[in-house]
Amino acid sequence: MDIGPLRSLVAIDDCGGFQRAARSLQLSQSAISQHVRRLESAVDRPLVVRHGRGSRFTPDGERLLAHARRILAVHDEALRAFGVEAERVVVIGSTEHAATQLLPCLSAALGATTRFRIDRGTRLRAALAAGSIDLALLLGPAGEPRTVPVGELELTWYAAPTWTPPAPGRPIPLAAFDDPCALRTRALETLAEAGVPAEISAESAQLAGVHATVGAGLGVALLATLGQTPEGLAPRFDLPRARPIPLHLGVRPGLAPEVVQAAARAVARLIDVDVLAKGA
Repeated sequence: MDIGPLRSLVAIDDCGGFQRAARSLQLSQSAISQHVRRLESAVDRPLVVRHGRGSRFTPDGERLLAHARRILAVHDEALRAFGVEAERVVVIGSTEHAATQLLPCLSAALGATTRFRIDRGTRLRAALAAGSIDLALLLGPAGEPRTVPVGELELTWYAAPTWTPPAPGRPIPLAAFDDPCALRTRALETLAEAGVPAEISAESAQLAGVHATVGAGLGVALLATLGQTPEGLAPRFDLPRARPIPLHLGVRPGLAPEVVQAAARAVARLIDVDVLAKGA
């Protein structure tokens, strides 16, 4: 099993799919697929199968993935022992909220090859603890010892342009991520504190599902978008204003302090610029 295909297998897991893995490794998607087929030929069993619109690892794929991480770690350690530095790669995790704006600024600030993993906050925290990602953008109160506060994200209510609130006394329908989710909790708390009844009308594991539900007029959602209104939605300023939500940078144990400092400065600067722009 060659090192290149093993790196592709790990990138599929870290980045959340073939397309993102290809972009991360600067390869074509067909090259990533070919790498997987070579590994499947080597072990004589399927490793990745289609799952809905995406893909998932088979049990054998999960087993090989664990071996691949150890093989790559030993491979790169051997190179360093002979004074040869393997390509510096920083793996950054993020939830989908504002990832479009935040992740490119991190990539540019770190001066290294970056790979991205888009996942739920609970899984990103587990990946940090396991050392499979280096940094993670985490919403909500800091619950881990190795986190760096980088600011707060403004929150905005969004609905379909034609959406009208229910009659007085009827609950506001909410579209939200599956629990647990910091924004889901903040939305319910905000309305409860204002004495506005609410109920979860739709749930989704992905941001696209929340957007689709809101765009269909089935509810409202509280989102962190850094001032960028999602296509097909409209901000609502007639609902109780939500407090900003803290944003922290989760850090893998042992990560170089200069990498952490560069990442924290980049995110804090972006958030500050956004706040100033909206206040202008």
